[in-house]
Amino acid sequence: MSAPLFKYGLFGDNMGLVVAFGIGIGFGFFLERAGFGSGRKLAAQFYGYDLTVFKVMFTAIITAMLGLYYLSVLGLVDLSLVYVSPTYLLPQIAGGLLLGFGFVIGGYCPGTSCVAAATGRIDGFVYLCGIVVGIFVFGESFSLIEAFYNSSSMGSITLPAVTGLSYGLVVFLVVLMALGGFWFAGRAEKKWAHIRPE
Repeated sequence: MSAPLFKYGLFGDNMGLVVAFGIGIGFGFFLERAGFGSGRKLAAQFYGYDLTVFKVMFTAIITAMLGLYYLSVLGLVDLSLVYVSPTYLLPQIAGGLLLGFGFVIGGYCPGTSCVAAATGRIDGFVYLCGIVVGIFVFGESFSLIEAFYNSSSMGSITLPAVTGLSYGLVVFLVVLMALGGFWFAGRAEKKWAHIRPE
């Protein structure tokens, strides 16, 4: 049996939604257990004294990357069938900056705001309401920004395709980058520990 399971027809659209729901519940559970239902903890990464979010998310990325890579080496995953979102460089930079500002101001990203709301946090509900309003405004004004939304299309690109490096070397370099990031995060947390709220 090979993966992606959906692409190989192991289950259809309806079961795919059920699987996605189950994975989403699991993801939210572990986010909450990691303390990511707290806006204060999430915003702390921007002040440098608590970089748990950075370390957890980077660890998740590395784990998924290594898992996919070694499963592909063993012939259990066909990487050419794994969906890669297309890149629209300028709109995605603008969207990333907007998300970043919202993250700093509100203390949540869309996923963690759902976690906070599910655990009964009022600020999570408020943030989630803001997301719904933002989706509505985006939909209603889409015709005005459609040209920008579809601009600077680069297709579905990957680091090996852009750099010409092999998958294995890219994986190795990203792991090195993660180790460097974790070292830097530890140093930053010590440096800014004095501004941590009591």
